[in-house]
Amino acid sequence: MKNISVIIITKNEEKNIRGCLKSVCWADEILLVDAFSGDSTVEIAKEFTDNIYYKKWEGFANQKAYALSLAGNDWVLSLDADEQISPQLKEEILYLNDPDISAYEILRENYFLNKKITTCGWDKDYQLRLFIKEKTKVTVDKLVHEGFLVDGKKKRLNAPMYHYTTPSIEKMIGKINYYSSLHAVENYSSKKKITGLSMLLHGVSAFLRPYISLKGYRDGMHGLLISFLNGLTTILNYAKLWELQKKQTKEELSENLF
Repeated sequence: MKNISVIIITKNEEKNIRGCLKSVCWADEILLVDAFSGDSTVEIAKEFTDNIYYKKWEGFANQKAYALSLAGNDWVLSLDADEQISPQLKEEILYLNDPDISAYEILRENYFLNKKITTCGWDKDYQLRLFIKEKTKVTVDKLVHEGFLVDGKKKRLNAPMYHYTTPSIEKMIGKINYYSSLHAVENYSSKKKITGLSMLLHGVSAFLRPYISLKGYRDGMHGLLISFLNGLTTILNYAKLWELQKKQTKEELSENLF
């Protein structure tokens, strides 16, 4: 495969961006859209590319849609700053040559507190990240878990990319807090009635599924923490939506997030 553009969105990613950019330095074009980082993200990025653009943070989907619009090649590879392309995946991508395929899904090899996680459902984490630009659009209507919609056939690649999702519990708690607020805003128009019992039951279920059904216990303390934090995330999703329905307007919460 020739003529590939890599797009990356950033905001204060100085601890991740070097590894990410090193893993794609073979690409024909690297574009970075930065949300006015206050750290050395941009300075590090300049070592790898001159294609650096700035856009006020308006959510993951809007940032990625803007980055996609800037890509100059037919094929686009979208990465987050905490992701890296493995050497095996690089070789697999470079030798792709199937005119019937419009997009490829890539398996993420997830790391939590420096350990590769093989349970909790994290071992089957396929992400659509390589696609033909003109056949793809971003799901801009979603504030959390945004993705790409492709008009055409898709296929899964064999080699993985690496995802260094959380270096510390403190960072994980920060992510949970932010994402649960996004979830509340996104579901603001929902008429779902939230009770203490429903919130508790959903939280317990969100813990038990990855820990028991998806064998999180096999990853020891890491699996326990992932499952517990998954349950906590679900409880916060419901609690913040309840709070938003009772006390705040969607616009007020959105202003705090962006």
